[in-house]
Amino acid sequence: MQARFAPVRDCFHDLFATGRETGAALAIWYDGTPVVDLVGGTRAAVPPGATVPAVGAEAPWRPDTLVDVYSVGKPVVALCLLLLVDRGRVDLDAPVSAYWPEFRAPATVRQVLDHTAGLPAFPAPRPAAAIPDWGLLCADLAAAEPEWTPGSIAGEHAWTYGHLVGELVRRVDGRPVGRFLAEEIAGPWGLDLAFGLGAADQRRCADLSYADPGWPVRMLGEPGSLRARALGNPAGGLDVAVVNSPLWRGAEFPAVNLHATASGLARLYAGLLAGGTLDGVRRFSPELVAEATRVQYDGPDLVLDRRASWTLGMQWEPDGSWGMGGIGGSSAWADPERGYTFAYATARLADHDRVEELVEALHSCL
Repeated sequence: MQARFAPVRDCFHDLFATGRETGAALAIWYDGTPVVDLVGGTRAAVPPGATVPAVGAEAPWRPDTLVDVYSVGKPVVALCLLLLVDRGRVDLDAPVSAYWPEFRAPATVRQVLDHTAGLPAFPAPRPAAAIPDWGLLCADLAAAEPEWTPGSIAGEHAWTYGHLVGELVRRVDGRPVGRFLAEEIAGPWGLDLAFGLGAADQRRCADLSYADPGWPVRMLGEPGSLRARALGNPAGGLDVAVVNSPLWRGAEFPAVNLHATASGLARLYAGLLAGGTLDGVRRFSPELVAEATRVQYDGPDLVLDRRASWTLGMQWEPDGSWGMGGIGGSSAWADPERGYTFAYATARLADHDRVEELVEALHSCL
């Protein structure tokens, strides 16, 4: 690691020393070069309030440790569909039904990608056992009436995004989105990230744990609210007993179950920041990257309950950066103005204050 970034390293280590972090990885590229690649702590589950796992459960976090990064995966599944847009196989402004005939909502592909399609929650209550049933959940969405006129307002499609986008990929290309990602983006660019893990990759996973046992209830919000409906169905997505299980890790639930290393995420954004080419391998045209990272919607978000600026799969921030944070604290993005990409992957489900402090340290170095 370059000496100039020592404050970032020190901040990362302080998170563990003060008990705010138990297992995580941090990767940063600056000016087209990897400059920070840190791992720390354990990938074993840590009880709420504790800072270390139970005796006998120690498992050090390694550079190849995978962790579920929740919504950090939304831009990744979006890029799968955008690759088909780039190749002329999908029209952003065509109705979804042009590719998915059973789909009833009058939404366009663009509206699905920018969270304005009006389908932020699965319409039929489903148990955790339905998580691997791609066909069932897609059929639910195809038959659903939108919650608002598509294109009129946004609401993060918290759990539904990956099925809406991924089914479009499958309908057009024929491959499930997990295989498409592996063969078309992750493989060519050397990215350690995936939807739907096999047994060997599941053995590399870190177990998520709560910093506060009340975290799941706090994240859901008011019972019956749009947020609660969006984050609570199918059941289990905020339950560590489910998300640490083979059922969740082996399923393709792309809105919230990308399993990744921080290095893989920072490398992905480095390729986008470079205009769609990484190590001489072009995956996207500069024109597609420009359109994908342009603000498509700016206004109220009914699920986040705040103003949001959505691109085609990412959130855009006032400083010009674009990317996505995940519920629980993981985050990844590119900052074109400052010339860096940043990825933080954590197993400790808490708030984003850890990332905020790391970014403050990073900006002090630039």
